[in-house]
Amino acid sequence: MILGPGVLLSACDGPQSALSATGADAIAMEGLFWVMLIGATLIWILINGLIYYVTRVYTGSLSPRLAHGLIVGGGIIFPLVVVTSLLVYGLSAMPEQRAMGDGVKLRITGEQWWWRVEYWPEGADPANPPVAVSANEIRLPAGSRAEIELTAAKVIHSFWIPALGGKLDMFPGRVTRMSLKPLSVGVYRGQCAEFCGQSHALMALNAVVMEPGDFDAWLKAEAQDAAPPKGYAATRGAEIFAQQGCGACHAVRGTPARGGVGPDLTHLGGRTSLAAGILPMDREALMKWILSPASLKPGARMPGYDHLEREDLSALATYLEGLK
Repeated sequence: MILGPGVLLSACDGPQSALSATGADAIAMEGLFWVMLIGATLIWILINGLIYYVTRVYTGSLSPRLAHGLIVGGGIIFPLVVVTSLLVYGLSAMPEQRAMGDGVKLRITGEQWWWRVEYWPEGADPANPPVAVSANEIRLPAGSRAEIELTAAKVIHSFWIPALGGKLDMFPGRVTRMSLKPLSVGVYRGQCAEFCGQSHALMALNAVVMEPGDFDAWLKAEAQDAAPPKGYAATRGAEIFAQQGCGACHAVRGTPARGGVGPDLTHLGGRTSLAAGILPMDREALMKWILSPASLKPGARMPGYDHLEREDLSALATYLEGLK
């Protein structure tokens, strides 16, 4: 008897669970969920209890007055009171969900199938160029409300980090806005929640919530150009990166690579995952991705580089891993 509920509830925990809320917005929605669940359970017990009573316990006929009262009270007044109460309770949580951010500003663009992320510090005007550009990961300071603009490049996506807040759709040619106030330091998983094509299920991201001082230091470092390669393998990898024309699609600030088609790679090695959350960030994973992106993420626009010798492939991965 105990094992069944335990198995069912085991899916209610983890980095992508809406019932493991660590953001102010997610906590409000988790409270709404429990209120509705408890209310629905009580109503279910009440209705089924009445049905059991009139069919199994009380077998006599009901007076017209009592029958009329049950129809009006149970069919009109009771649902109206319950639904109105839930509506008022739910709407009371909306002002905070729609509150303007007072901290860092982000613009997130849903691509096929990855996330482009741009940052502006507190007080900056998003009409100006971003101070830092990243991909497939967002970083937020704990305790402040971040302003987030959402858009899409080709098709509709939906941005959702269950532990931090609700989901919001992303439309090509249109900007939607949300704000998030994370409360606890940690790494939380997000996901595209709107079917967007071949690799929809492989379009994830990590949200890294940091202490405010650590976040400020990270953003300052993220705004810097890429560090020069260190060691023979990384230097050789940088040469291969240039020879293969990778800079036509990818940007590495501080180098001639200024492409904007694919993710910005300036600080690639400092991210928590690779390929929109589907691979770990290490040299072996980088080699697999460079060798055949489409085999790992169907429909990926990046071509495979299976013509490279393994030594050159390893050197290229070493260079990319060192971009921190």
